[in-house]
Amino acid sequence: MFSIYSPSRFVMCLLFGGTVWLLDPTPAFAQSKVLQYDEKGHVISAEEYGGKSTPRPGTPKKREFGNFSKSAPGSGSIGGPNAHVFDGPDVPDWDATIGDGPGSDAPVHPPYEPGEVLVMDPGDDFVGRATAMGYRVIETQTMKVLGLTMIRLSTPKGMDALDAVKNLEAAFPNLVIDVNTRYAPSAGRVPKNARTARVLAGWAKISPTCGRGIKLGMIDTGVDVQHPALKGQSIAHRAFPKTGRKPGGNQHGTAIASMLVGKAEWGGLLPGARLYAANMFEINAKGQEIGSAAALVKAMEWLALLKVDAVNLSITGSDNKLVRRALDIADRAGLLLVASVGSWGKTSKRAYPASYSEVVAVTALKGKRQVYKFANSGPHVDFAAPGTGVWAATSPGKGGKLHYGTSFAVPYITATAGILKNAGRAQHAEKFRKLLSRAVKDLGKPGRDDVFGYGALNVRPSCKS
Repeated sequence: MFSIYSPSRFVMCLLFGGTVWLLDPTPAFAQSKVLQYDEKGHVISAEEYGGKSTPRPGTPKKREFGNFSKSAPGSGSIGGPNAHVFDGPDVPDWDATIGDGPGSDAPVHPPYEPGEVLVMDPGDDFVGRATAMGYRVIETQTMKVLGLTMIRLSTPKGMDALDAVKNLEAAFPNLVIDVNTRYAPSAGRVPKNARTARVLAGWAKISPTCGRGIKLGMIDTGVDVQHPALKGQSIAHRAFPKTGRKPGGNQHGTAIASMLVGKAEWGGLLPGARLYAANMFEINAKGQEIGSAAALVKAMEWLALLKVDAVNLSITGSDNKLVRRALDIADRAGLLLVASVGSWGKTSKRAYPASYSEVVAVTALKGKRQVYKFANSGPHVDFAAPGTGVWAATSPGKGGKLHYGTSFAVPYITATAGILKNAGRAQHAEKFRKLLSRAVKDLGKPGRDDVFGYGALNVRPSCKS
């Protein structure tokens, strides 16, 4: 049996079968200990963070996993007097009979805004030369935190955006130029019933105020802050539509926000955290709700300015050079970026931004051991989390529904990333991958694979308040 004592407010427990490693987001964590008990309640081992264990005679031998330790079989369950973890793993044995939902998403079509191109960090002579070629500046955006300047141009009459990119690249070979890629929420269609994110993750018993001091970001649709799941929660929101267009709706973003910071009874994973929600979607002239690369980059600048701990990206689109560069800068600046692999049901076509190395890519589970039928796969997949039949808030309305898709697997990894980043344990995507890959349940082929990545999330926070 293990007991965990810490003077801090909350900790993250990384579970390996019947053992635990503590990750504490406060400087006081250096004083935290992991105590192992025998069947009679006697302490047989004490271990401090960053130090070595001091076993007593008869202690089961441990095998080291870098900063983690894995006990030999038979070491007992998790718990003990005054412990701030659960008595053994309580991840529910939820089954896969819930199914895969009504269907997969189709990739956005067309995949880019017609008649527009984006240019990053143009030179002093660019505008004059481009104007002479028939282009017109629609918008100039300077992003001080990311250190970027982005120009949105209209293409010459009758010229397709892809042809315009080639045309400009020939004239300005050293510039980053691309179409204004469209994005869509990465969700399946929605039916009904009740299984909250907390229940599916095994986080049901953690404190209803868990997450205090953590700042999460999300780039999605809008959020209905008056929904009962979110009313009174700590949420700031901002929209990034083009001039003359209305911001997109609230349906998808409200569901994601309720999973991240919704009230505990609604299944919020970190109800005490502060959420900064960026709406990158807008209503175009045809009445369609679309997101663009330009809005995504602007939203990333806002979240970088706020210095959030982790960013939830439950969106999918195609590759874009400007977005890639902006996310690379954001990752190096210390923003942990987490995105859905996509619900297109394809292995040959990658969805972005999840496919960038600077972004942690998340797939969806059906049950505890099966992948969501429509989830994309590939060498970029990092982790798996519940994503089928997740009960979350809906908007418009005041209730909730079951949600399906890789979108709804991302908040679990984002919440975990936020805790570890706030703790100073993972500043960048690659560090986070290495850390969390040692605390997952391996599924599919042994080791990392293209379906489940490193495996299924097997962590949960332990909060005192």
